Amino acid sequence: MSNLVDLESIPPFEVWGDAVRARKLEGERLTLAVVELAPGAVVPEHRHPQEQLGMVIEGDVTFTIDGETRQLGPGGTYRIPSNGLHVVTAGRAGAVLLDVFSPTRDDWDYPLLEPRPPVWPHP
Repeated sequence: MSNLVDLESIPPFEVWGDAVRARKLEGERLTLAVVELAPGAVVPEHRHPQEQLGMVIEGDVTFTIDGETRQLGPGGTYRIPSNGLHVVTAGRAGAVLLDVFSPTRDDWDYPLLEPRPPVWPHP
């Protein structure tokens, strides 16, 4: 893969069914993901060994991280420690999130979907 690519050239995959899709770019020690959540989509409570930092790009979500709940809109950020228990629910319009994981999400080996334009950025 080239070191310089447009988001639309990265094939999406389903993380939590068709309501939560992502595109990932991986380096040696971290994963950058743009995650698209359909309206009302729920990412069920889970944890993973990777530390996760993120920001809401578009739409809104309700995040619960280790028992703390807050609604976040564009520009809202979140920090999930390694193995931190978390759940997220998208608002009525859905949401687009930018996530960074370290180390890489080597467990994200989902089948790739057909290429399609991303929800964000808008043309």
